[in-house]
Amino acid sequence: MHMEGILAQEEDVQATVDSIIDAAKEKRGGLMVILNETQRAVGYLPKEIQTYIAKRTATPPSVVYGVVSFYSFFTMIPRGKHLVKVCMGTACYVKGAGKLLDDIANTLHIEVGQTTDDGLYTLESCRCLGVCSQAPAIMIDEDVIGKVSMKSFMDTLKHYQ
Repeated sequence: MHMEGILAQEEDVQATVDSIIDAAKEKRGGLMVILNETQRAVGYLPKEIQTYIAKRTATPPSVVYGVVSFYSFFTMIPRGKHLVKVCMGTACYVKGAGKLLDDIANTLHIEVGQTTDDGLYTLESCRCLGVCSQAPAIMIDEDVIGKVSMKSFMDTLKHYQ
């Protein structure tokens, strides 16, 4: 079974997805594990990968799509190498997260939900990162950073190239 589309041109993608499926398809919650690991490896879950996973796991494509479209942490569009999330929860918003988000977007020359031209950063907002005492807060990849200013953001961003 071969994948179609642009991903078929990338040598390692099918082998990577196959190894993820083989390792997880018999596990409880296997589809979620497969989707999480595939997104981590590939960066996103385009339709052709969803269809391939559905075929390999004997899962209806509508179920795979339903899971991918339901959970906000899955994406069907490519993201940058680093995901920058700005918390817009109440505490962060009161401490200036709205302006911080606008300033970050202007600095990166993108809008929220977009990826920089060089593919390094995708900018998103989120509801709450759970560090309200450190407002305003951001998350870059898996790292939560509190009491963020534009200066500290720019200093921190140098570590994510």
